[in-house]
Amino acid sequence: MAYVLVFTEQYTRRAARFIKRHPELRQQYLKTLQLLAANPFHPSLRLHALSGRLAGLHSVSINLSYRITIEILIQDQEIIPINVGDHDAVY
Repeated sequence: MAYVLVFTEQYTRRAARFIKRHPELRQQYLKTLQLLAANPFHPSLRLHALSGRLAGLHSVSINLSYRITIEILIQDQEIIPINVGDHDAVY
């Protein structure tokens, strides 16, 4: 069951800055997005719910150091990326 990634203008700007700062992660980032759309529950993404001020959001891993925070709307099969960066930047 495929999901639709819905990119906001704010997220697109954040992602562009992230790729500009970390061009070596471009392929991993794109692969993460592809896998997220195909199956957000794939074990390699390490999907988990967030708490505290980010309650209601989830996080997936690009690699051990970098994450994407997302909002998952299961009823509409939509995933809305919120932020991308290292642990301190997204949390």
